[in-house]
Amino acid sequence: MIDSYGRRINYLRISVTELCNLRCKYCMPEKGINKCSHKEILRIEEFLKIAKSFVNNGIDKIRITGGEPLVRKGVLTLIKGISRIEGVKDLAMTTNGLLLKEYAKDLKEAGLNRVNISLDTLNESKYKEITNGGDLNKVLEGIEEAKKVGLTPIKLNVVLVKDFNEDEIEDFINLTKDHEIDVRFIELMPIGDLKYWALNKYLSNDIVLEKNKELIKIENEDKSSPAKYYKLPNGKGRVGIINPISCKFCENCNRLRLTADGKVKTCLHSDDEIDIGKVLRNGENIDDAIVEIIKNKPKEHNLEQGNYINRTMTAIGG
Repeated sequence: MIDSYGRRINYLRISVTELCNLRCKYCMPEKGINKCSHKEILRIEEFLKIAKSFVNNGIDKIRITGGEPLVRKGVLTLIKGISRIEGVKDLAMTTNGLLLKEYAKDLKEAGLNRVNISLDTLNESKYKEITNGGDLNKVLEGIEEAKKVGLTPIKLNVVLVKDFNEDEIEDFINLTKDHEIDVRFIELMPIGDLKYWALNKYLSNDIVLEKNKELIKIENEDKSSPAKYYKLPNGKGRVGIINPISCKFCENCNRLRLTADGKVKTCLHSDDEIDIGKVLRNGENIDDAIVEIIKNKPKEHNLEQGNYINRTMTAIGG
């Protein structure tokens, strides 16, 4: 479908759980989050009904997120169901990778096409620090297993954090020399209870190009993607730069987000939400609701005015 600003809306991100097996410092507050009750979280069959309606209204690209999606019971059933919906051209997942070695083969067989893996450091002790106890080796083993079973192309999402990982930028970029892998640097976003922590740790993505003059800009075939891509000379992979803070890309935004408790967010950086789970449970017409949702998608966000949202990222979906 086309929204009121002429954008083709074809991408849905589905958060299947608020829960996560890590407590990353920029994502999960120390005190935790106010979790939804079990009855508020959509059931797998409800996710499938809503996903099918979105596909009927022009969505052809779906990403499964969390929290950590692989801790959600029934996630393989959901992926299998979505993969069988006629019209879905791309089905992907964003994961922290801790459980990927265990699940990669089953995910591929269920119909998942590829994975993005959140990884902010290649240093074992720093990984444990930023995630509050995570095991880097399990993530690296998961990446290898994903490559082995064909959940490709693999993309690594690296959130830049001041005084933490700017010294590893070159190490991440060098991964693209010999491997067909995308490394994408993402600016830290001020979201939820951790917005002030994020503002203090913000680092502009400009540093990536400043430190690596040899990177060559390349054309990104996906015009709706927020990433600008570069390559090392003769590199097999790509280096992506995503600037949600220093550079807006609202004019090409093609996405919607469905939270685990059934709310649709038409803009990540807005507190406005539409309760489509309630529409479903009330027996109302989901297709009509989706048409209205797409029609009323806002033109742009206004982060530059300090209007930061209240939900934490783990409650929205990465």
